Amino acid sequence: MQILVPAFVAVTLGFIVFFLGAFLTRRVAFLKNYNIPEPVSGGLAVAFATWGFFQFTGKQIVFDLQVRDYLLVLFFSTIGLNARVTDLIKGGRLLLVLLFLTVGFMLLQNVVGLIGTLLFDLPTAVSVLLGSAALIGGHGTAIAWGPQIEDLTGFAAADEVGIAAATLGLVLAALVGGPIAKRLIDRHGLKGEADADPIVGLQYEEEGEPADVVDHVNLMRAMLAAHTAIFFGYFAHLTIGEMGVKLPLFVPCLLVGILMSNTIPFVFPKLIWPTGSRSLAVLSDYSLSVFLAMSLMSMQLWTLAELGGPLLIVLALQVVVTVCFIGFVVFRAIGSDYTAAVLSAGFAGFALGATPTAIANMSSVTKRYGAAPLAFIVLPLVSAFFVDLANAFIIQFFVGM
Repeated sequence: MQILVPAFVAVTLGFIVFFLGAFLTRRVAFLKNYNIPEPVSGGLAVAFATWGFFQFTGKQIVFDLQVRDYLLVLFFSTIGLNARVTDLIKGGRLLLVLLFLTVGFMLLQNVVGLIGTLLFDLPTAVSVLLGSAALIGGHGTAIAWGPQIEDLTGFAAADEVGIAAATLGLVLAALVGGPIAKRLIDRHGLKGEADADPIVGLQYEEEGEPADVVDHVNLMRAMLAAHTAIFFGYFAHLTIGEMGVKLPLFVPCLLVGILMSNTIPFVFPKLIWPTGSRSLAVLSDYSLSVFLAMSLMSMQLWTLAELGGPLLIVLALQVVVTVCFIGFVVFRAIGSDYTAAVLSAGFAGFALGATPTAIANMSSVTKRYGAAPLAFIVLPLVSAFFVDLANAFIIQFFVGM
């Protein structure tokens, strides 16, 4: 039996969950010291509460997440609006290196999944559901490939394995990114860019320091710009779909935002544009925080318990491999500087979970240590655009083995 929570109530609970997470982060030293995002703290607390309710009553609490999908598109539109061509040019080499590392890591992730199938006598095609289809690919990719692998192998639990791996991966991604960045920053004595504007969220204010007021007109201006990017991005998405190319809606919205911010201010120089403004940073933080809170609070953790030990062992191995790969390869290959440390938190976020988790990890780090604007431009282009294309070919290769 299910209890359906309607959309309006679900998004309202998303706000409450965020503030619950903020409360927990202030009170629990581990959460604060290791940069665990507030929506993650609150979302996990509610997810465990719904799990307890299910165990006690046998009823599943299911949330209507329509508003969450809007928040995701809104968030990536703000990322695009904050992108400058100069930053993109500056990050060109970094983007290529990170893309190369990500493709290599997807292969490694599926090798770990393959080891898991051999250990527990599962069909080898299931390796991708313990690897890049469920982890880097997330719930959408796992759901897409689960039935195909079930038909191919006759393994009836393929759907459940993929969804459970994606769910647990999301939790682990949100928990390991912050500690990785903290260790790298503390060990190497790194600092953020003093004169850089934040792209997502604002840095935490010092105690007693008055926060700058965000003017309501500027906030509405940022909202208008973001929704304009969504408007044109939506029609671009339809056009791309008609060409036979499947991309998430937020990708063309991100690209339209980049195009707008690098043309409109030059064509209309007297127009007040929100790029780099505190209002746009607040809008980014709002949409990401509520999206992530809703994502975490809606997880059905009892599905993980039903699959038991094999899944936990393989995912634990995936975490160990991810942490080692970031520490010994990613951080060094992309510069060993502060931006590399922030990107390391982001890499953990999307390598085990999803792009929004990666951004939340990086945002939590930069709020404490300082801005790293290039990281927020480069990572979404890799994780939300190029990776999906490469992952499709890699998954096909491992499934066909």
